[in-house]
Amino acid sequence: MDATKLRRAIARTPLAPVAAFPKRFARVARHDAKVLRASARWLVTSREHHNYTYELTKLSRHHLTWFVSVVCDIPVQQVRGYVAEIESDDALRHHIEQATATAARRGLADRKVRYARRVGWYAIVRATHPAHVVETGVDKGLGTCVLASALLRNAQEGHPGRVTSLDINPEAGYLARVAPWSEVVDLVIGDSIASIGALDRPVDLFLHDSDHSRAHEKREFDAVEPTLAPGAILLTDNVTSTNVLAEHAERTGRRFLAYRESPVNHWYPGDGIGVAW
Repeated sequence: MDATKLRRAIARTPLAPVAAFPKRFARVARHDAKVLRASARWLVTSREHHNYTYELTKLSRHHLTWFVSVVCDIPVQQVRGYVAEIESDDALRHHIEQATATAARRGLADRKVRYARRVGWYAIVRATHPAHVVETGVDKGLGTCVLASALLRNAQEGHPGRVTSLDINPEAGYLARVAPWSEVVDLVIGDSIASIGALDRPVDLFLHDSDHSRAHEKREFDAVEPTLAPGAILLTDNVTSTNVLAEHAERTGRRFLAYRESPVNHWYPGDGIGVAW
């Protein structure tokens, strides 16, 4: 009996799990060894303790550009142009590197600039020209700078806009406190639900990236709903953990899509973008 026929014969017997164990064990060991290597490298080379930054795999970048293309109904080549635009913005990159290096919290931040899924935020803002963006959860302000950079580009093309950035931490947003990015940023310190209720103009694009509990995410989307402009876009950074935005989209008659990123050489599995429009 040749090897193939023998394997097939064993597969039909109670011995099948025992025979397959070495191969299964080898696959698990290879996977775990890769994760352990990435984890050990990160522990030695990175200072980050949350809001991890990383590059995306080539395939994940392709999927992100198509995701934005579908949501914004624009050619994928146009999205790729927007992604190239933010990644080639040397002034922004240099600012983030220098601001990180001199910040009081520099011991918990990496100087290397890695936008990951945030280039998707940038492309959406560039494609839709929102007059008013609201983001909840600012932390260092990396995402705020990305949003502000897109708004500044839009303004150069005749589509001005501003971003209202909400965070409960008074130290948040230090990357976005320098011109020209700060010129289109309104940083509001306080509870996000109360701050949303105090907004004085319609919201064209809303991004949830604050307290990632299901209850708080739902409260934010419920709170912002009355303030939304016609055709507003809702984004969540919590889509890999909850179905809150999908449920909100269904209740309010919107479409919903989700994208999950894949980091390069990182132990963290990545986050994603959920969008309702």
